[in-house]
Amino acid sequence: MKKFLLFITICLLHFSILQAQDFQGKAIYHSKTSVADFNFGGREMSEEQKKRITERLKEQSEKTFILTFDKTAAIYEEEEKLETPGRENGGRGRFRFGDFSGGKLYKNIKDQNYAKESEMFGKVFLIKDDLKQLNWTMGSETKKIGNYTCYKATAIQAIDSTDFQTLRRKRDQERRKENTAKKDTTQNKTRIFKETEAVKEIEITAWFTPEIPVSQGPGEYWGLPGLILEVNAGNTVLLCTKIVLNADEKVEIKAPAKGKVISQQEYNETLLTKMEEMSERFRGGNRGPGGNSNRGRN
Repeated sequence: MKKFLLFITICLLHFSILQAQDFQGKAIYHSKTSVADFNFGGREMSEEQKKRITERLKEQSEKTFILTFDKTAAIYEEEEKLETPGRENGGRGRFRFGDFSGGKLYKNIKDQNYAKESEMFGKVFLIKDDLKQLNWTMGSETKKIGNYTCYKATAIQAIDSTDFQTLRRKRDQERRKENTAKKDTTQNKTRIFKETEAVKEIEITAWFTPEIPVSQGPGEYWGLPGLILEVNAGNTVLLCTKIVLNADEKVEIKAPAKGKVISQQEYNETLLTKMEEMSERFRGGNRGPGGNSNRGRN
């Protein structure tokens, strides 16, 4: 622990030097989410359909993100890449993993808020909300990530009742309850339902380096005395693969301003409603505008 405190002191001295400079950095993260335990919600599908959906989910879950940061703010965005030839709509309008996928996320740790432009079925929204704080528990365990010495920190994160995945799960559960009132369900389906309900919180493990003394990290994560280089949250891993500090070419870090202002909860509820409307049209044989975006969901 003494070694840790000494290291923090040295890095704080380094931070005081950075305060007088036009400091900026860039970190590249690779994100991977395991889909091995994906729950198909009791839907009747052939093995070929399940395999195709699983492959698509796996492809969507492996992404590269760029975090551009200075002393007080950061922009986090997915790296642009060419779409696979033959993909319908170039992937446009398709639901994607992650709270902040598919758009620039601006995080201001000084004001503890964020802003994000997001397009939903042709309409642009500007999501504005407060950054969520995690109660980090610091540890003395260390490991190397690249050339940087990183320290371990953990936190218990309550499952947000207003995020998109939770809202969708709640509605799925409500439908499942209605179905069980009409007909018997198998023991396996009942077991899955109970296990889904039981998940109330997850443990977050982060590895941060005081050698880069900014309280930033990938996605929604922040609040440690050093840049977060790795996050393990549930079945998702975010790992930093490259860092560039004080490059010759600077990037302007500023909050987005385009779109209808909306809170994160309002956006999630609107998105869920739109997705369900698209699903209903698909089942009814009327895909309408953008109807192909739900291909493979049902």
